[in-house]
Amino acid sequence: MENIEKVKNFSATVAKIKAEFHKDVVGQEDVLDNVIIAIIAGGNVLLEGVPGVGKTRLVRSLSRILNLPFSRIQFTPDLMPSDVTGTDVIKRDEKGNMITEFRKGPIFANLILADEINRATPKTQAAMLEVMQEHKITVGNETYHLAQPFFVMATENPIEQDGTYPLPEAQMDRFIFKLVMKFPGNDELAGIVKMTQMTMDEVAETVVDGRTVLEMRELAKSVPVIDDVLDYAVRLVAGTHPEVDKPSDTAKKYIKYGASPRAAQALITCAKVRALINGNYNVSYADIDALAYPVFRHRIKVSYAAINEHLSVDDVIGMLLKETKKK
Repeated sequence: MENIEKVKNFSATVAKIKAEFHKDVVGQEDVLDNVIIAIIAGGNVLLEGVPGVGKTRLVRSLSRILNLPFSRIQFTPDLMPSDVTGTDVIKRDEKGNMITEFRKGPIFANLILADEINRATPKTQAAMLEVMQEHKITVGNETYHLAQPFFVMATENPIEQDGTYPLPEAQMDRFIFKLVMKFPGNDELAGIVKMTQMTMDEVAETVVDGRTVLEMRELAKSVPVIDDVLDYAVRLVAGTHPEVDKPSDTAKKYIKYGASPRAAQALITCAKVRALINGNYNVSYADIDALAYPVFRHRIKVSYAAINEHLSVDDVIGMLLKETKKK
């Protein structure tokens, strides 16, 4: 009975968060759903979209809804790692002696928008690896732990690739989801224009705080996963690898490199959150199917055969889902 009440409260809280989101963001239902899932699950998100579709607005709105500090970092080719993490500065103390003091960088916030992350050099991108995985920063001999919950949303422009540096696979794998923010339809575009004519500022109100998000995360961890569903998720991840003993037909023909073990972890962790959002206290096959796209999208590399047949990554993931269900 207690679990039933907790599930109802969890689902109701997420519904309130989405309602506030829609005061600032028009449409983009899948993106909003998955951003909420990611932050509760404790993961980071890579968001792909052309300029002007509301990526920055989405994160600023999330900051208001969760009442958490927000920081925006514009990644450029001349950005240095210390511009992100912070650095030691020399200053005089009260006695006039020279001392060093750590001056925190913009990464010291709960919600981080890493705008156009692929414009920074690999050296600066590497500064994000420890931050995204371990939520801490090492500068010199000192380690600084970041406040929880900690969430990075990095953006990429899919069109303009001149002067960019592709993200290394190790960093791509640290994003729990890759989401695509599509250009809005005519009705949604009209809604955006009407909304911004009234005010360009975000108007969403606070629904929960950071402590509540962490409590929701703990509840999600307790959601059971039956062996058959876990086996299905594992077979999906294994099915992305063409080099295993018995590869899937999809992998043999259309996949060059498969997903890492983090993909299986992400599928189960996020499926638990999705189940609670839908009012369920157990993970279903539908939860796994829905999350396979954002989890695999940036973790698999399609082969030349897929490119030659004009198949997108999502097309290949759809084929893999159909093949795995038949087994």
